[in-house]
Amino acid sequence: MNIYDKYETVIGLEVHAQLSTKSKAYSGDSTEFGVLPNTNVSPISLGHPGTLPKTNKKVIEYAVRLGLACKCTIREYNEYARKNYFYADLPKGYQITQDKTPICTGGYITIKTSPPTPLQLERGESSEVEKNINITRIHMEEDAGKSIHDIDPFDTLIDLNRAGVALVEIVSEPEMRSGEEAYKYLTEVRKLVRYLEICDGNMEEGSLRCDANVSVRLKGTTAFGKRCEVKNMNSIRNVQRAIEFEAKRQIEALENGEEISQDTRSFNAVTGTTFVLRSKEMANDYRYFPEPDLQPVIISQEYIAKIKNSLPPLPNELYKKYINLGLSTYDAGVLTDSKEIALYFEEIISKTKNVKSAANWLTVQIKSYLNDNALHISDFKIRPKRMAELVDFIEGGKVSHTIAIQKIFPIMIEDQNKSPSQIAEENNWIQESDSGALTEFVKQAIAKYPEKVIEYKNGKTTLLGLFMGEVMKLSKGKADPKITTELVKEMLEKK
Repeated sequence: MNIYDKYETVIGLEVHAQLSTKSKAYSGDSTEFGVLPNTNVSPISLGHPGTLPKTNKKVIEYAVRLGLACKCTIREYNEYARKNYFYADLPKGYQITQDKTPICTGGYITIKTSPPTPLQLERGESSEVEKNINITRIHMEEDAGKSIHDIDPFDTLIDLNRAGVALVEIVSEPEMRSGEEAYKYLTEVRKLVRYLEICDGNMEEGSLRCDANVSVRLKGTTAFGKRCEVKNMNSIRNVQRAIEFEAKRQIEALENGEEISQDTRSFNAVTGTTFVLRSKEMANDYRYFPEPDLQPVIISQEYIAKIKNSLPPLPNELYKKYINLGLSTYDAGVLTDSKEIALYFEEIISKTKNVKSAANWLTVQIKSYLNDNALHISDFKIRPKRMAELVDFIEGGKVSHTIAIQKIFPIMIEDQNKSPSQIAEENNWIQESDSGALTEFVKQAIAKYPEKVIEYKNGKTTLLGLFMGEVMKLSKGKADPKITTELVKEMLEKK
């Protein structure tokens, strides 16, 4: 056994989601991204004497939406608190947050820990195992400004546009046991906030940020080891990389008889390593006390019920629905990865019962078209109703898949007013399914290759494709493949 197999990694994540509100959490300042530095500020967000904050109602709504989606308990009586620390990008010298009364407690986020193998997918099997990662709390707070280190070679510059922007912090229980599980958890969080339309989930722009608390312990023990907090990871993949390095670093330190120092560390994406920023702060270092300038917020059961009734379909619910409809775990995963894709698919299957065929069109042809043309599904011109018509047209044996993909689909993109049947009729692409007409084509195909007929009868059944291809040529691609295959087999076996 190598040294790493002796230990278990213990991971808890703190995820900050920047809410998609038009104004900041406690002032009317704009939250527009990408504007000139220090323009989205006012005396309130800068903490000038005599100014008073005011609660943004949208922040409460978004926090409740997220809590309900995570099956949390929503707190009725919510107080605000001041988290006190001095840093250049915190203009007030404190952060308005929640301490003793987080708006959401309990709840969980489900991850899938065991994806099926390619062979299992081929067989239509699934070995997926779900794991619920419990949530400690979700609370509302405001963001700090941004320190800029790479413009001036001598000084750190401060942009306060982000100061006061609304956040929710999602704190998980320390229940993840690998960097891969953390990757999947964070992926689900990002998907969830996007479905709820409360955050764009863009880690590169900082609207979704994650701090990872990592410790290790010997397998079979229950006591937690000393944890280190890793910050400054700008992608989900880098979160996984940072955790994997940090776990390895701690194990090697313990094996060498060293003591783990409870530090706050940063991640270097170039080298794939973590390094010390400062010693880890404890809760009492922040001197929390109730925010005197904001009244407590009372959330009624009626308000919670109203928000619950307005929730969109959620990714995990849709995923299970698609599995129950007979789709593979792969298809269900692709379809629910994006809310817009999922809703487009929902519209298609509301108008056709051919669910598998509809899924294939969306995950293959439509997604390929969007990728090739650098388009979003919202830019796709064919309405779901038309795609449902095309699916049913193919499944009804009216046209072949080849004709549909290569000829009808491109025309539908150019002219959304024409139905698949209209396009097929105008171009004489309706599939030949009359057995009498097809029999003549089959006879001609078989007569053309008498020596191949002998080989087929001697066991070389792969030659069936040769005869099928010849029938397709004779029928100009209009022969129904299913009926033709049966006719070819029947005639070959009579000879």
